[in-house]
Amino acid sequence: MRNRIVVGGLLLAGALGLVAAGGARAQVSSETAECVACHRDEMPGLVTQWEASPHWQAGVGCYECHRAGAGDADAMDHNGYTVATIVSPRDCGRCHAKEAAEQEASHHAQAGNILNSKDGLLGQTVGGEPAVAVGCRQCHGSIVKTNPDGTLDPATWPNTGIGRVNPDGSKGTCSACHTRHRFSKAQARRPEVCGKCHLGPDHPQKEVYEESKHGILYRAFSDELNMGNPKWVAGEDYFDAPTCATCHMSATPNQAVTHDVGDRLSWNLRAPVSKRTKGWEDKLANMKDVCTACHGGVFVTGFYKQLDDFVDLYNTKFAVPAKEIRALLMEEGVITKANFDEKIDWLYWELWHHEGRRARHGAAMSGPDYAWWHGIYDVAKNFYTEFLPHAKEACEKAGKPEVYERIVAKYIEGDPRHEWYVKGFDPKRLEEIRKYYQERYQQKVE
Repeated sequence: MRNRIVVGGLLLAGALGLVAAGGARAQVSSETAECVACHRDEMPGLVTQWEASPHWQAGVGCYECHRAGAGDADAMDHNGYTVATIVSPRDCGRCHAKEAAEQEASHHAQAGNILNSKDGLLGQTVGGEPAVAVGCRQCHGSIVKTNPDGTLDPATWPNTGIGRVNPDGSKGTCSACHTRHRFSKAQARRPEVCGKCHLGPDHPQKEVYEESKHGILYRAFSDELNMGNPKWVAGEDYFDAPTCATCHMSATPNQAVTHDVGDRLSWNLRAPVSKRTKGWEDKLANMKDVCTACHGGVFVTGFYKQLDDFVDLYNTKFAVPAKEIRALLMEEGVITKANFDEKIDWLYWELWHHEGRRARHGAAMSGPDYAWWHGIYDVAKNFYTEFLPHAKEACEKAGKPEVYERIVAKYIEGDPRHEWYVKGFDPKRLEEIRKYYQERYQQKVE
């Protein structure tokens, strides 16, 4: 490699000036100059991306990011230099200490924990290892293993999962959002970057966003949002639409940028039963501060009142009863205590993990179709037409019909919101609705 560089006349003592396509000159180290001279021929796209990046402008190149210590688990010899393939958040933290610390403290960094949960069990057992490798771990992160020579085990690499466990022990990857080798702020501010993971039947945040007024405005005015600005403050640098980054990470006139995506989340909307997060009052105030960059105080207060009421409805009408009913069936020996070995386990799983999450995220992100038709409607249909009938069937099959009678007495007849299930729709209410539609649409009385 070095002979090629000398012949090409590129190698200079100390810092070297490289000229990019635009004609500008950046000062880079001699080590990086050697890397670029070879990779420009072998991987020109990578070099072109880097030359369009803030790193290039600052003189930060291949060697500054990829250099490794001889004792590092993933250290390998590469043309006379000791380097590592993975640039971990710990590596990025050499320059970006604040951002790395915030990321390390975030829920994103813990995303790999799912591999030791019921989700992981489901993927490994029902699906299989190849499905987990290209599915679950590509979002949640793999535990990257190394070979004796420092190269990376192909069973665990490539992977840019947000909770990836790196060979140096750090968690996560900055390139999940700031895709290499541009590491662009503008790209990380777009909702599409979040859509790699936050979409689909159990966490459709991207689809909910696209349905919302926020997403509609983004599509209309994305070219006017100044996403390439170094400073990007809602209400000052852009006005027409928020993106995911706006609400969860980016600066406001009163808050700095944060790489802890939980700093503004006051509800846990992923769990079987939603609970307030730790320090939720401050987190709610942080999120409301974002909202007020575009909305008035009365609007913001009303929105969160509706969200809180919706979460309480989901919790108390469906989630808590379903959880306690399944636990009672286990306690009484009607079903086993294993997971996913009986139909009711699957019904309960989808009730909260798919339908319940869609409902809650729809309400939290102004997606009415996801709050209702893809959300609470599906929760209710599952609860009334699948979960309860199967609980009854399981009790009868186990010779314990009295257990289901207790369930009905406590959770159904004991809650007026479920009365319709055992008594039918309220005739008085049906008559009120009939009259309403007659007046509204001028229908004739039959």
